[in-house]
Amino acid sequence: MTRNSGIFLLVGLILGIFALGPVHAAAAIEGSAKADKLDQCVRPTDFMKRNHFEMIKHQRDVTVRQGVRDTKDSLAQCVDCHASRDAAGKAVPVNAEGQFCEGCHEYVAVKIDCFSCHTSVPGGE
Repeated sequence: MTRNSGIFLLVGLILGIFALGPVHAAAAIEGSAKADKLDQCVRPTDFMKRNHFEMIKHQRDVTVRQGVRDTKDSLAQCVDCHASRDAAGKAVPVNAEGQFCEGCHEYVAVKIDCFSCHTSVPGGE
């Protein structure tokens, strides 16, 4: 690696970090997500714990391959319902440390890669 390529790599890394935006340091307020006020998700809780990823993959395939944009089982709906709010009312990303998606995925040692492309806060925020 030449000195110039190392500098470009470092500059690119720094710009990439800034492009990700600020990290949410504020704690989410417990019970502030829409889902916290519901008895169950779009399906019973036990079903969702075991099958949500299959529903998301199916929705992805139907959307990408067939162009169908039904929101019933969409990732955006999941985020909209499960994102908590901080004291200022701002959405805390569902994949932030200790939040809905990250908490379970950490427990079962499964990497969340949805949010490398999709937003982790409700639309428009």
